[in-house]
Amino acid sequence: MLTRRVIACLDVDGGRVVKGVQFQSLRDVGDPVELAEGYEREGADEIVFLDIAASAEGRETMLDVVRRTAERLFIPLTLGGGIRTADDVERALRAGADKVSINSASVARPELLSECADRFGCQCVVASIDAKREGNEWRVFTHGGRRRTELEAVRWAVECARRGAGEILLTSMDKDGARTGYDLELTARVAQSVAIPVIASGGAGNVEHLSQALREGQADAVLLAGVLHDKQMTVSEIKSQLQSRGISVRGSEAP
Repeated sequence: MLTRRVIACLDVDGGRVVKGVQFQSLRDVGDPVELAEGYEREGADEIVFLDIAASAEGRETMLDVVRRTAERLFIPLTLGGGIRTADDVERALRAGADKVSINSASVARPELLSECADRFGCQCVVASIDAKREGNEWRVFTHGGRRRTELEAVRWAVECARRGAGEILLTSMDKDGARTGYDLELTARVAQSVAIPVIASGGAGNVEHLSQALREGQADAVLLAGVLHDKQMTVSEIKSQLQSRGISVRGSEAP
């Protein structure tokens, strides 16, 4: 049976973890290193750091936070935001990241995905896609949701996989922070179109939403932020409930 992952996401701005709704109205929720450690203790399978303003502000990403966190974590750590070149990916990996999530730079120059996959291996390359529904399709946005592109999200996901991405981090901008459930149609469409793992992101409010994303949405993993930051659920509680619904998750016996 395929084992699914529960991933804690920490959006970081100015060295602090923040959370908003539909990429707006950000509020401070804590220190990234401390939160990452806490979620690992709860049983998170992976941690994702997203430096949400790095691309929009044209600055480098938060390698110091990565170094301090990687020294304490035993689970995989992914870094996204402000990654523009293969050399940036190398710096992130040397700082302790296990994977690097690329969004804006790969849209600007898709060859970057291939270069990184060839240089570091597909397992290190995560194609991050922020998508917003427009009619019967989903449009890709970049720069922390600030810039609309002409790319259609499902077709772009296929292209990212073709170019060597090892997995897709798929965020519904419409659902982000709303806690009304993932965009199951978007997630399923992408999952059916690529042969690499798809991480569902945006909209988690309860365990039923996670179950739907993993079953109906056909996601390989679910990404959580606000419900964890606000202590509505712990990772261990989530895993126990998913297991009771017949969904195989890693370490559901976590304390």
